[in-house]
Amino acid sequence: MHSSLKNSLVTVSALALLTSLAPVRAQAPAEKPPQPPTKPAKMEKSMDDAPVTSAVAVLVPTAGNDVKGTVTFQETAEGIHVKGKITGLQPGPHGFHIHQFGDISSKDGKSAGGHFNPTDEAHGAPGDKMRHVGDLGNIEADKKGVATVDVTDKELKFKGKTSILGRGVVVHAGTDDLKSQPSGDAGARVAVGVIGVAKK
Repeated sequence: MHSSLKNSLVTVSALALLTSLAPVRAQAPAEKPPQPPTKPAKMEKSMDDAPVTSAVAVLVPTAGNDVKGTVTFQETAEGIHVKGKITGLQPGPHGFHIHQFGDISSKDGKSAGGHFNPTDEAHGAPGDKMRHVGDLGNIEADKKGVATVDVTDKELKFKGKTSILGRGVVVHAGTDDLKSQPSGDAGARVAVGVIGVAKK
């Protein structure tokens, strides 16, 4: 009797030991519940969205001329500050205007159109109440044919109806008399350029 009980206890113990040593079946991880779609991260403000505060025009000569230069346009509290240097001119005053189109494809510069005049006014001097937006008067070339530009004009803008971006810049062979219509009788176009957004 005691021997039989002892054998039974040994058998139960052995079975328990074998059960504890049996490989445990891996349990599949519970599936995660579907997550709601996340909103895309807000993109940083593009440089294209930033307001334009400066522009530049590189002037190239028309056929038969050697006039060239660079003119910059900087926004200030008083208006757009126009600054630059132009070479290859005959000494004396030369009409200097912003024109309607930034198209400098023609050899004579006439593809730039007439004076930029979105307000439909008569031609005049820069300080006149009634004038074209593009009326910047004259620049003066010294005896070496070099003219500097350094004026601030409150009529020029970088946005809205009077924005000068994409417009043409024209230097004329003669003097703008500031009164003859429609453009001051300033003669042929000796250099042209396009106003584009300047690199910061």
